[in-house]
Amino acid sequence: MSTKFQIDTLDKKILAIIKNNARIPFLEVARECKISGAAVHQRVQRLIKIGVIKGTQFILDPKRLGYHTCAFMGIFLEKASMFKDVVEELGKIPEVTECHYIMGNYSIFVKVFARDNEHLKQILLERVQVIKGITRTETLISLEQSLERQINIE
Repeated sequence: MSTKFQIDTLDKKILAIIKNNARIPFLEVARECKISGAAVHQRVQRLIKIGVIKGTQFILDPKRLGYHTCAFMGIFLEKASMFKDVVEELGKIPEVTECHYIMGNYSIFVKVFARDNEHLKQILLERVQVIKGITRTETLISLEQSLERQINIE
């Protein structure tokens, strides 16, 4: 189900500016858009209210925090009906940073950060593969993240 929200050219310009720097003062955005700071504030609040903007956050660098291994894990489930329970258990593992319900070979695809390969092995054996409903996993280790960006604003 797709819901289309009314976003005009000015909204798109504001989004393009703030998506690259969520900490930019609204007055700077207002100057660039040639409107008042209050108008920027009102528009951003509306975009938050309708769910176009999901929030703001600081982005942590996993490597600087000691997590040098990034891996993606495909998870096979015993039964599709076990999805919610498995996701709930995966959510209790702090190193799991993303979880997707997907179509294809796997039922669930997760992103995991570990300090090193030994730590990843520990997460797999002691935390993930013991979850009721998981029949097996396949793990891919990322060698480098070459691209990360927000969705384009058209």
